[in-house]
Amino acid sequence: MTSTQDEGSLTSTQAGPLIADSSTDFVRGQGARVELEQLVRVFGRTRALDGFSLSVEPGEFVALLGPSGCGKTTALRVVAGFERLDGGRVVVNAADLARVSAQKRDMGMVFQSYSLFPNMNAVNNVAYGLRMRRQGSRQRKKKASDLLELVGLGDQATKYPHQMSGGQQQRVALARALAIEPRVLLLDEPLSALDARVRAELREEIRNLQLRLSITTLFVTHDQEEALSMADRVCVMSSGRNEQTADPATLYARPATAFVAEFVGVSSRVPVERTGNEVVIFGQRCPVRSGGTSTAYELVDALLRPEDVAIEVDSGAKGFVTNRNFLGATTRLTVQVGEIPIRVDVRSEVAGDIDPGTHVRTKIISRDVLVAPRLGTNPTPS
Repeated sequence: MTSTQDEGSLTSTQAGPLIADSSTDFVRGQGARVELEQLVRVFGRTRALDGFSLSVEPGEFVALLGPSGCGKTTALRVVAGFERLDGGRVVVNAADLARVSAQKRDMGMVFQSYSLFPNMNAVNNVAYGLRMRRQGSRQRKKKASDLLELVGLGDQATKYPHQMSGGQQQRVALARALAIEPRVLLLDEPLSALDARVRAELREEIRNLQLRLSITTLFVTHDQEEALSMADRVCVMSSGRNEQTADPATLYARPATAFVAEFVGVSSRVPVERTGNEVVIFGQRCPVRSGGTSTAYELVDALLRPEDVAIEVDSGAKGFVTNRNFLGATTRLTVQVGEIPIRVDVRSEVAGDIDPGTHVRTKIISRDVLVAPRLGTNPTPS
């Protein structure tokens, strides 16, 4: 069902921008409010959803982010009506959908695998949902053609899936989901099967289209960059629960739990002792960040982002560089301080003169630091 052609062959001139300039009579979405209340879904001994709750505002784009097996796809399928609930409620615009079938929930869903019909061309794939709703042939073909124009594929209407690249197939799948004018758009890792360049192009264009149509959107991904760059808010999931939901900047700078701090972005753990609202790191006294992870223990780990630390070359220092990873404008160095590896971001023009083995002194430059209960210990509350 999926194309074997190279997705990298897709260019803006071949497929056009996702938001085309051509006119369309597609109705702007009226974003729905979605309330997921204490969702429970059990498979044998596994609780895929364990009291998961989330509120999504009308027209909001929320990403569900987490490791494999955390329950994010199960949550999406529960909203769509493809999975039954063992507990909790799915409420859309104040209506409980418990007894509403998937076909009547007005949800548009886009899957990772595209799921296009191989024996139908693009326009008929897009029109399929309208056909199931018994719309007239002329009306549904007109609407399908308009939607293909909207996603930049107006000239691909008669092509079959095997004749299109992966990026083009995913655009068709998106147009098909939009054809029924859904109250909620559900995206289940829709970009993960594409190569990096096409994925980066499509994520920006999907976001622009979602903003233009004001459709309430739930987007499942395990890719942090996708979640942080596309979503209004990101819900980080672990073991079927909502660890934290916040806008990307808050999630990165003020993680609510140690899991969020270590899953989102990069952190180095440094064992320290807390005295009041301060810790001492590398001989520096630093205030503990408020509103973050638990500070109710004396023995804690400081969670340092690469940009929280600066280095200075010093032949007499105990720390030394063990690895150098070029990232473009910045280079990430790993500095070994005693038994602790610390990751530090420096400008690449500076890092070019710092080879592995170079002794460096570390310094905290963040105004405050995030702490979490120390790993591998049973700390005693202070």
